[in-house]
Amino acid sequence: MQENIIHPNLSNEPAYEADSIQVLEGLEAVRKRPAMYIGDIGFKGLHHLVYEVVDNSIDEALAGHCSHVEVVIYDDNSISVQDNGRGIPTAIHTKEKRSALEVVMTVLHAGGKFDKNSYKVSGGLHGVGVSCVNALSTRLYVRVEREGKKFEQEYQRGIPQYQVREYGPSQNTGTYVHFWPDQTIFQETIYKRDIIENRLRELAYLNKKIRISITDRREKDEADQFVYKEFYSEGGIVEFVDILDKQSNRIPIISKPLYVEGHDENTNIAVEVALIYNNDFKEHIYSYVNNINTIEGGTHVTGFRTALTRVFKSYGDREGLFEKAKIQVEGDDFREGLSAIISVKVPEPQFEGQTKTKLGNSEVSGVVQQTLSKVLEAFLEENPKEARNVISKIILAAQARVAAKKARDLVQRKTVMSGGGLPGKLADCSENDPSKCELYLVEGDSAGGTAKQGRNRTFQAILPLRGKILNVEKAMEHKIYENEEIRNIFTALGVTVGTPEDPKALNTAKLRYHKIVIMTDADVDGSHIATLILTFLFRYMKALIEEGRIYIARPPLYLVKKGKEQEYAYNEEQRIALVEKIGKGANDSVTIQRYKGLGEMNADQLWDTTMNPEFRTLKKVNIDNTIEADRIFSMLMGDEVPPRREFIETHAKYARIDV
Repeated sequence: MQENIIHPNLSNEPAYEADSIQVLEGLEAVRKRPAMYIGDIGFKGLHHLVYEVVDNSIDEALAGHCSHVEVVIYDDNSISVQDNGRGIPTAIHTKEKRSALEVVMTVLHAGGKFDKNSYKVSGGLHGVGVSCVNALSTRLYVRVEREGKKFEQEYQRGIPQYQVREYGPSQNTGTYVHFWPDQTIFQETIYKRDIIENRLRELAYLNKKIRISITDRREKDEADQFVYKEFYSEGGIVEFVDILDKQSNRIPIISKPLYVEGHDENTNIAVEVALIYNNDFKEHIYSYVNNINTIEGGTHVTGFRTALTRVFKSYGDREGLFEKAKIQVEGDDFREGLSAIISVKVPEPQFEGQTKTKLGNSEVSGVVQQTLSKVLEAFLEENPKEARNVISKIILAAQARVAAKKARDLVQRKTVMSGGGLPGKLADCSENDPSKCELYLVEGDSAGGTAKQGRNRTFQAILPLRGKILNVEKAMEHKIYENEEIRNIFTALGVTVGTPEDPKALNTAKLRYHKIVIMTDADVDGSHIATLILTFLFRYMKALIEEGRIYIARPPLYLVKKGKEQEYAYNEEQRIALVEKIGKGANDSVTIQRYKGLGEMNADQLWDTTMNPEFRTLKKVNIDNTIEADRIFSMLMGDEVPPRREFIETHAKYARIDV
């Protein structure tokens, strides 16, 4: 791969020079309280470092000065990001009396994005990004190429090791950052390529005609080359929404995605929307502000929903379609079976909360609404057949909503009752403080009986689930609430649907257990049941996952014994190692017991290995990428077999054969 990339200045905007860098405050608190700046010091925070550096390169692309971004993961789990932008200014900053490059890399809230002449819009953490990465790295090296020269500086835990220095000529422009995350700060320091790939792919769709690549030097492909992937989109979010539906096996009911693009000169807000209707029962709306995924929505999503409802309602009323169906439609009905990408570029975005998950700028709603309404109205007038297809889908959604509400009300009436309304199979705990209580969702009555005997009755409750619960990916909503096992989960947890802010949101105000553990057999059927439960939780109780309340138990696969000595193995590698250790080479003297089901273990074994907080291993369920999670659940649990087969074949090398 080439190390230096040539790219000309594509803009006649004011120069990006040393004094474009505006300084707001210093770096003192970053190493003391890193979670305040990057979210956490675990898995997400570690990967967030990469995103912050990449965001700086994408900001250069948004300003028209960058066409290629390269990310490399090295075998020591360090990361480099290189772009062919203008290069961070290196001249002496008038106020700081030192190189602007050093200011950007070492001072919090210092960067060109605070100067409106340098960047019209930007992502990242409002300028704290690259300086935070520097502060949280044991080592960081930066190279800048601009004005015909090469410049460099190196840092240790954010402290410069020498002044910015020129070290040779260059015909290129751009910035290269290589950093090593600090192992004394981060709980995890192993990068996952697929997580980074998902973000880079997303950025390529959101910023069309920008080439983004990743090389993983920790792994080689079949041709004995380092694993390399490149992402590039000519069509942008139109391709994005189309491929999301295809990968999720959703069948469109209109011929092609509808694309909307607009720019408001008064506010300088740019709007892009791509949407398509399909045969699904759910809405899939993904929103972005300056490339940041606003998972909680905001004013841009409000404007989108308002325009959609108003235009389709007006058309349906004018054509008399809703009157003929004798159904009262509501806002949610217009979005069932809708897949949409909303991407806005806002010069000065205001986000609610530090994590930037909800846009607050009131002016954005009107711009989105006006831009979308014009295109939607034209589409309906010019495509009457497809318009009626969508209206028919809306009417079906309204009818299904009414049926679902009746079924849901039956569940919720039972849920709000006192103890007498709890499921008969639930073995509750004696503790009344939800923060101390755990609920185990257990596969089958047999395993449930063992778990009830082995548990700590003070804080552990057991709810056995009969067989495989309903696959909610294939079912209409009212059928889901009619399912006995799902009704039991709602009732046991004490949650309901509907909050003052959102009638469809999960209400967790009366949640009875703050830790919910999925415990299934350690075989193929057990994995399938766990996936069915996770699909239900993701689709209908996502708030519990987002709040960090869902876990998966990890029961052992084997008991390895020799005389009175015995140890448990949780995978094939551990079994082999234990046979060698306990048998001391004489493998014929070792007894191996294979646990095909939880019910095969006695109560004290289940407690010791899987339920005792002192010794158990629980896997916490997190959502790292909502779009990717949505795609995988749709693909694994949907109707289409070929994509599922392809997924299994691709991941077969990670599987274990159950015999």
